Amino acid sequence: MQEFLEKKRHDGKKIGFAPTMGALHPGHLSLVSQAKKQNDIVVTSLFVNPTQFNDPEDFKKYPVTIESDILLFENAGVDVLFLPSVTDVYSQGINNLEQYELGFLETILEGKFRPGHFQGVCQVMRRLLEFVLPDNLYIGQKDYQQSMVIIKLTELLGLDKKIMVHICPTLREKDGLAMSSRNTRLGPHDRVTATTIFAALRHIKENIKPGHTKAIKDEAKSMLEQKGFTVDYIEVANVNTLQPVENWDGKERIVALAAAFLSKVRLIDNMVVNP
Repeated sequence: MQEFLEKKRHDGKKIGFAPTMGALHPGHLSLVSQAKKQNDIVVTSLFVNPTQFNDPEDFKKYPVTIESDILLFENAGVDVLFLPSVTDVYSQGINNLEQYELGFLETILEGKFRPGHFQGVCQVMRRLLEFVLPDNLYIGQKDYQQSMVIIKLTELLGLDKKIMVHICPTLREKDGLAMSSRNTRLGPHDRVTATTIFAALRHIKENIKPGHTKAIKDEAKSMLEQKGFTVDYIEVANVNTLQPVENWDGKERIVALAAAFLSKVRLIDNMVVNP
């Protein structure tokens, strides 16, 4: 792969990269579509990274659909699919890996409820970026905090001047549910109920007013709990820093974020309130 890309680089070709963990849906393919518009060569990877799962059971249950994923990538016009093994990515094994100074980002929301998760994200992304050396990187807004962590990682590695990070909009099903590989684990009844997470975020977006944000967050949380969700968090935060906004002035750009379990499937979503 590196030999192939080096030749293309030598010919002045621009390289775009959209890393995935497989179990593809149209959200992933939208990253490929965006990459094709802005680059000469589009690289994707398909690798379920063991170091970012703080729950071993979650790792075991993560859907693997390699054959259909390859077909979808082919049809989408991907030039290079990188399909490494764990040994390819972690040649020295997955124990005692390097740690990254992510600061505040690692202590809140996903960082708080999934300890070690973002270290795993950084460990795999550092390796993938060094393998591919893209000009442009494409990631989805659905994993809002993860996007911010990856931008922070490029700064820590000194790659922020070499790699442009593009955060692409969340794609949704017709009923509003954010597209996610985990949706395949929802039974028919839960699949219908899952849309409540979208409704709760939209409730915040449409009803939030300047002042304290606790009441509107409590309303959104109650909407989820009434439908049987176990809520990890409902938060309103600054779009650029993810600092929680307890008292909104009506002007600060904010994002509503949610994470909740439905029948042991953990769903996350977010919605920018004032784009």
